[in-house]
Amino acid sequence: MALELRLEGAVVLVTGGVRGVGAGIARAFLRAGATVVTCARGMPDEPVRVAESAATFALCDVREPSQVDRLIGDLADRHGRLDVVVNNAGGAPFAEAATASPRFHAKIVALNLLAPLTVAQRANSVMQQQESGGVIVNVSSVSGTRPSPGTASYGAAKAGLDNLTASLAVEWAPKVRVNALDVGMVRTERAELHYGDEAGVAAVGATVPLGRLAEPEEVGACAVFLASPLASYVSGATLAVHGGGERPAFLAASTAQGDKENS
Repeated sequence: MALELRLEGAVVLVTGGVRGVGAGIARAFLRAGATVVTCARGMPDEPVRVAESAATFALCDVREPSQVDRLIGDLADRHGRLDVVVNNAGGAPFAEAATASPRFHAKIVALNLLAPLTVAQRANSVMQQQESGGVIVNVSSVSGTRPSPGTASYGAAKAGLDNLTASLAVEWAPKVRVNALDVGMVRTERAELHYGDEAGVAAVGATVPLGRLAEPEEVGACAVFLASPLASYVSGATLAVHGGGERPAFLAASTAQGDKENS
């Protein structure tokens, strides 16, 4: 049975909301009736839309505080309010920690930890002045709670983002609720870069307890929930969106048959 959440009248900013998980999040908020603004460093080919509803777009590199100031200021001036921010912009290419340059690591941490802090800080200054306050949702990753070989600085930044979420929830209460989504593997338009062809995507999906990768709008539905009145007493939380996580590797290696007497 489908449960439809409605957020008519809400003004929502989704950073990095023009493709992949970000576009799925933007579409989920559009379906809920919200006014959606997306931002990215480059112009998208076309706006994110659902039926007749489309997100508006603003050019912004969220790593640059001056650009974030302009983005939040323009958005608040145009719409008169800012109800929800989804800090989705992030990511990292594969790079061995031993050989990647200090500059590389710094840029990854800047994008995945410091930029969400900057956006959240500027958004909070608007939300604190609103009678209804506001909601911030940080898109984190399971890489922040498990080893992240090949993307070590990314995993470390996401671990920091989880902690930042809990800290901001305390500092900015009661006006602003702050939560995070720890996202697992998602089937985006670039899934083949991580998982290979269709056979590879299916094989990787089979390792997830739910038997498949997430769809971007399923992540979006979780963000809509955290932004909705249904989550009015949820703050400082990190919601795992990973299909059940990962089967422990030792189970595949073990030759034990288990305790048959108690099975």
